[in-house]
Amino acid sequence: MNKKNKILISACLLGCKVRYDGKDNLIDSNFIHRLQQQGRLVSVCPEQEGGLPTPRHPAEIQDKFPLRITDINGEDVTPQFLSGAEKTLEIAQREGCCCALLKSRSPSCGNLEIYDGNFTGSIKAGSGATADELMRNGFPVYNERQLDQLIEFIELLDGCEPNYGRRAS
Repeated sequence: MNKKNKILISACLLGCKVRYDGKDNLIDSNFIHRLQQQGRLVSVCPEQEGGLPTPRHPAEIQDKFPLRITDINGEDVTPQFLSGAEKTLEIAQREGCCCALLKSRSPSCGNLEIYDGNFTGSIKAGSGATADELMRNGFPVYNERQLDQLIEFIELLDGCEPNYGRRAS
């Protein structure tokens, strides 16, 4: 197997109970199962890499420039999120990952949208600390709602056309 074809993945998407509430975000996908069986997935939880415990208080991005992330009690957890982002980038580079599949809407992992910072469940366009760090360093980042795009990317990279469980159009 070509080392460059490894995929960084949020641990919660593989069923690890690392979410802020101690739960997971397991995705049931033939594509993900096959990649896992092939040893191509590199599991990581940026919040844990940054030193945050599980469970922990929910956190949301308050400001982007400069970045400020607080938990629901107002505690600034920006340093832990930045540290987790840096460590996750190091893991992706060390493991030779070609891209990342991260949890949508997370203040770490969200790649297209995040919670708006008011802890009301409202969403806004934006990306989390880890997704930003990976994208700044050239890693394509997908979320669990973009599996079809990830499948296409991996099939192009692998130079073949296996159907990894893509839904019929």
